[in-house]
Amino acid sequence: MMDNAIWATWYDLPDDGRDGFLDWLHGDYLPGLQARPGIAWAAHYENDGGGEGMAAVRAAFPDGADMAGLGDGTQYVMLVGAGEAWTFLAPSVVEEQAGLTGKARDMLDLRTGLRTCIFSVYASVNGPEIHTRTKGTTPAPAIQMGSFRAMDVETEFDTGAWYAQYRLPAMARMPGCVATRVMVSVAGWAKYSILYEFTSLEDRMKSFEEPHEALALDEKEWSGRVIRRLYYTPGSPIVGRRIWPPVE
Repeated sequence: MMDNAIWATWYDLPDDGRDGFLDWLHGDYLPGLQARPGIAWAAHYENDGGGEGMAAVRAAFPDGADMAGLGDGTQYVMLVGAGEAWTFLAPSVVEEQAGLTGKARDMLDLRTGLRTCIFSVYASVNGPEIHTRTKGTTPAPAIQMGSFRAMDVETEFDTGAWYAQYRLPAMARMPGCVATRVMVSVAGWAKYSILYEFTSLEDRMKSFEEPHEALALDEKEWSGRVIRRLYYTPGSPIVGRRIWPPVE
């Protein structure tokens, strides 16, 4: 089964109840969700934050976007893949989740800062490590995932050209990269998202953050110009390690 669509949910958890929630999510909810017709896979990532370089890049992002009422959770992101975006809307996974009762309701209500989006993939490349997973299956053990809006239409064209001409070709050659997808939002605050997959957080740091993300700190570089004209969601991009399914 192909996975041209991703339902993403970001949130935080309180210390009290975290272990019980994770046991339920990994043992009950996600396996059940993954078994549904049309669902290709489900995965859960814990935010690592990335290194000092990533913190510096986030600090360069502009302020000023209207994010009133937007959830600001950053600790976890739940990802679910499907063949097409409409799979998540017929029926609506968001409405279904809101209608759950009993233990499921109690568990889901532990989440704070909730934010969700449904994305459709419009461009992707495989990296040198694509052989480590079969296409259409659970993403890699480590990810970086950003979600954002552009300041204006001109920036949308510039950002699209940057991905097509620079970033995606670079990811296709990058050691440690499994795959990269650029996505557009079907529903949710963000208009775009970029999902990078890596064999490990260590490989991401060595091959991606230190030599490539650092370019974003230079306003004279194309990367630096682009990021300064994008409004990112809170805590974005997430740098996460997969905690379900377990990494073998």
